[in-house]
Amino acid sequence: MRGYASGKDDFLKRLRRIEGQVRGLQRMVEGDEYCIDVLTQIAAATKALQAVSLGLLDEHLRHCVAEALAEGGAGADEKVREAGEAIARLVRS
Repeated sequence: MRGYASGKDDFLKRLRRIEGQVRGLQRMVEGDEYCIDVLTQIAAATKALQAVSLGLLDEHLRHCVAEALAEGGAGADEKVREAGEAIARLVRS
């Protein structure tokens, strides 16, 4: 079971909302909407994706990493390394 399993429905709901935002962006570009309005909506979609990312990261740390640390060994080191790399990717984006 994945760490986000308990909040899976919430994550899916948020991702569907973001999908709708992106479709709205496509319609805005097709309709030749004002550049600043499109950029504002892109910023909103980006923030929404970042919020999902942070939620998933939180679940990963609380479930997957914590469980691996409790078990110890090389698996724990691997989970911590993966989490660190994920955090680095989020910070760079």
